[in-house]
Amino acid sequence: MNTGRRPKTRLGSLLAAMAITGASLLLGLPAHADEPTAGAAPAAPKEAPRVDLILDVSGSMTATDIQGKSRISVAQQSLNEVIDALPPETEFGIRTLGATYPGNDKNIGCQDTKVLFPVGKTNKVEAKTAVATLRPTGWTPMGLALRGAAQDLGKGETTRRVVLITDGEDTCTPPDPCDVARELASQGIHLVVDTLGLAHDDKTRQQLLCIANATGGTYTDVRTPQQLTDKVKQLVDRTNDTYTVTPVKTSGTDKCENAPVLAPGVYSDREKFSEHRVYKVPVKAGQELRASVSVSLDRAVNRDYGVLLQATSATGQELVRGTDAGSSRTDVVSTGLRWSTDDSKGYVTASPTTSSKDKDKEKPDTTVCLVVSNSASPQSGVQADPGMPVELTVDLTAASPAPEGAAMGLGRGWILLLTLTLAGLLFGLVFGWIARWRIAVWREN
Repeated sequence: MNTGRRPKTRLGSLLAAMAITGASLLLGLPAHADEPTAGAAPAAPKEAPRVDLILDVSGSMTATDIQGKSRISVAQQSLNEVIDALPPETEFGIRTLGATYPGNDKNIGCQDTKVLFPVGKTNKVEAKTAVATLRPTGWTPMGLALRGAAQDLGKGETTRRVVLITDGEDTCTPPDPCDVARELASQGIHLVVDTLGLAHDDKTRQQLLCIANATGGTYTDVRTPQQLTDKVKQLVDRTNDTYTVTPVKTSGTDKCENAPVLAPGVYSDREKFSEHRVYKVPVKAGQELRASVSVSLDRAVNRDYGVLLQATSATGQELVRGTDAGSSRTDVVSTGLRWSTDDSKGYVTASPTTSSKDKDKEKPDTTVCLVVSNSASPQSGVQADPGMPVELTVDLTAASPAPEGAAMGLGRGWILLLTLTLAGLLFGLVFGWIARWRIAVWREN
């Protein structure tokens, strides 16, 4: 979206501060925000982003079906690149499953999950050396590894992320890894599990989808070495981008009249396929609303999908909108919008008891309804529940003045238009004079 005062914002990260600053830089606007009102998201804790990567090193990882390379070698190479690109502030660790026990005793093999590199400030040489020593060996105690990763990361106010890379389903239930994921989610410890599958059978896919869905994470069906590297880097970067603010959980409704009221902050919700959810934001006279939304496509969807963010009045009149579309090449679609009371076009009215000269000062709050909609549809066999993760950023700042000349609809562009018009007129006159001269010469000869 690129019209006037309605720029499109991209979030792969959706921090309120980032959204405000990004819009300000693009538009030459001040990046300050008003003081948060009651109900705003809590102040950002000063914790480092924490990521624990669980790597499957079971015997099946010897299979050579990823562009002619073994699954374990692809995973090792990707981890090396991820470790080299780690942000200095990120606390990173690696846990393995099935890496040490080569025998056939299931009771022993299903206890085989170890810390390969502890979560903390990363010595990149030591971490890469540890990864290089791995050889596919044993079983796949996925549920036990998830519990271990939660302990590795500890508790805190910010979101911790577990990245699980595996080529098959759990071979050690109980505990069932999906039940473990639900158990961890119910503890309220801000733990998100993202799953990446190196094998492509339906049972593995459904199990990894279930784990991701239970914790608000994402699932990726990995087909190439580069896709694995890029996805893990993206997940690490996402943790780094969002760790300073834990989104406040909210629940949008289908109508504005009973929608939750949002103050400036970052919020999380869930939205089903082809659903719309509504939230309310009070906007005072002289304020500008800046909002952005990201919908994570954490399961397989059909091609050609999109997300729409609308700001409407309480009566349903559209004020502004932002849209984004995808074609299965991304797992997040994002968009944003800006609107101020100066754009109200009569939707904001002054109190009837207010004198005419004080109307601008006494205008009541405007109730702006933010509507988040998506046009995604699930592929065959994909579960619709729970809904897809939604992250919504809301901020209120001082309204920005309209660009100079906006009343003409052209701004400073009228100078260029006038110049082009004069140049065209001059060219036409010269060309006509030359044509007449050539005709006259031809007739004389």
